[in-house]
Amino acid sequence: MDEIDNFISCVDNETRKLDSIALLPILEKASGYKPYLSGSIIGFGKYHYKYESGREGESSVIAFSPRKQNLVVYIMPGFDQYEDLLKDLGKYKLGKSCLYINKLADIKLDVLEKMAKLSVQQMQDKYQCKNS
Repeated sequence: MDEIDNFISCVDNETRKLDSIALLPILEKASGYKPYLSGSIIGFGKYHYKYESGREGESSVIAFSPRKQNLVVYIMPGFDQYEDLLKDLGKYKLGKSCLYINKLADIKLDVLEKMAKLSVQQMQDKYQCKNS
């Protein structure tokens, strides 16, 4: 059992656990990146950022985390350009770059996959991160 499987197997909420297992291949396919574990976040791809303040670091191109309250999908560019897709997504809540989903059954997975692909493409265009 690898690190990600072990992490997911320790998720207490059974629905969240099964949803994480289902979401893993969806985001891997949509992103073209292999998943990796970073704390309690399962990331796909990496990009390097640098703010005007000089602060810089590395983050996932797209990611998700099975939190206690919700399954959180991290769409790094935010959601402004996805308003049309969000209308068709289903039941969710939004943060700046966070899509909060109670359970995958509440949303349309094909819409999430489209949003993920567009998000990854936007990140690749902006940060020149390549699939690997």
